[in-house]
Amino acid sequence: MRWKGRRQSSNVEDRRNDGGGLGRSGGGFGRGGGMRIPVGRSVGGGGISGIIILVIVFFALRACGIDPLEILSQMDDGGGAAGGTRVTTSQGSDEMAQFAGVVLAETEDVWHGIFQAGGATYQEPAMVLFSGQVRSACGFASAASGPFYCPGDSKLYLDLDFFGELERRFAASGDFAQAYVIAHEVGHHVQNIIGVLPEFNRQRQTMSEVEANRMSVRVELQADCFAGIWAHFTEQKGLLESGDIDEALNAANQIGDDTLQKNSQGYVVPDSFNHGTSAQRREWFGRGLEAGRVDACDTFNADL
Repeated sequence: MRWKGRRQSSNVEDRRNDGGGLGRSGGGFGRGGGMRIPVGRSVGGGGISGIIILVIVFFALRACGIDPLEILSQMDDGGGAAGGTRVTTSQGSDEMAQFAGVVLAETEDVWHGIFQAGGATYQEPAMVLFSGQVRSACGFASAASGPFYCPGDSKLYLDLDFFGELERRFAASGDFAQAYVIAHEVGHHVQNIIGVLPEFNRQRQTMSEVEANRMSVRVELQADCFAGIWAHFTEQKGLLESGDIDEALNAANQIGDDTLQKNSQGYVVPDSFNHGTSAQRREWFGRGLEAGRVDACDTFNADL
């Protein structure tokens, strides 16, 4: 990816030297709040097959002069505020932090354009860089949890050491594989803004574990599709180099639930999938990449 010399986001909060940070204590980490890239506990299906309508309604309301974020702020979603929090702090000087800042800036440009076309204003998330452990509005987390998004404070959390793990442990090398990880978490932020995450958090309170896992898969695959939308416009800008898309597709493949379970325990338990199979993750990233449209990411009405 041709990223050097490009704008870095001002929404990067560097907590790598503060011993874990002082975020607000909030809802449970993982299933209680944070949305993560690595495999975690998950459940299955049903319950909100019409959730994609929220995407359409969001832009329709804005076109009519109604602010849906005001409505969402009144919902008791268990995940916190829907809006982004702009954070301007000093950024790390190392190259990996600079790269992460550029990728976040590129996602800002893309989603600002998409929201503007729909008559809305995109509220940018912050990205927190941490080392080892961190506290967020979704609770305390260690680097072992992997990158995650917390809807309670509208922030992405990333330990840059994960990029090394992505290459060593998951055999997913390349800077665009790393960019895919960030774009996926930004995808969760978009879901938070348009109401998908609040609705999921509300409805899963009455779901069985298997049902919640299946719905979680649809949420995660939509975030993959949103990452593909970002890649679509990044490619149009001429920022991609030969092999970049393959790097992202390989990363999506390597962190599929079935691949992770086969590698770790030798067998798979489909009812425990919460992010999607390798084939599903590749497919939905590819759909977003090809179409470049939000309506192409209707994972909730798709036959998975």
